[in-house]
Amino acid sequence: MYLIAALVFAMIESFALWKKWIRLEYLAKPGVMILLFLWLWTSCGLNGAPLWFGIGILLSLTGDIMLMISLDRLFLAGLAAFLLAHIAYLVGFNIPIPEISAWGLIMAVVIGLGSARISRLIVASLVSKGQTRMRLPIIVYSAVISFMLLAAMMKLVEVAWNSNAAILVSVGAFLFYLSDIILAWHKFVAPIQNGRIYNIGAYHLGQIALIAGVIAQFGN
Repeated sequence: MYLIAALVFAMIESFALWKKWIRLEYLAKPGVMILLFLWLWTSCGLNGAPLWFGIGILLSLTGDIMLMISLDRLFLAGLAAFLLAHIAYLVGFNIPIPEISAWGLIMAVVIGLGSARISRLIVASLVSKGQTRMRLPIIVYSAVISFMLLAAMMKLVEVAWNSNAAILVSVGAFLFYLSDIILAWHKFVAPIQNGRIYNIGAYHLGQIALIAGVIAQFGN
């Protein structure tokens, strides 16, 4: 029930963005994360790793509200909320701390190189536009979300994680990562046609898949 409702609210949010119906967006966007929190709470409880994912959802909800109110004026505050959300997810993925594996090292190199290249392009654009104060926050945020993606990808080879849950959290983390790239590129480098719709669509699908994977792993 919660999954279907979250998907419906996500579709409504994308439709509201397309039509520029602000009041509908104010209802639909927070609704997705509230439903995901209730789904996690009723399926897993809030102990151990699920507690950190629950905290991540609430921090994401806080960031959603801030960016929904003002994408420009509250951007740094929203960025900070999402930074803490990624840290919470990162902690959740590392309970217990996984062993180092060849797969993890390969993913670390691939994700690290890809993130460094994208971050360099975004930071170069910021500097060229005189927005140097955003340089450090973007670099820190990029590093943290890259670690979160790596932690999710490592579940694909962890024997303690079932395969369906591992695939879901990996896909979800990647979509979350992609949504942030779309937003940063759209805001700081060059406008993308329907960029906000793609950003929010990838974000919501990513959050839904990630939490679905957590529930598949830790659900009662």
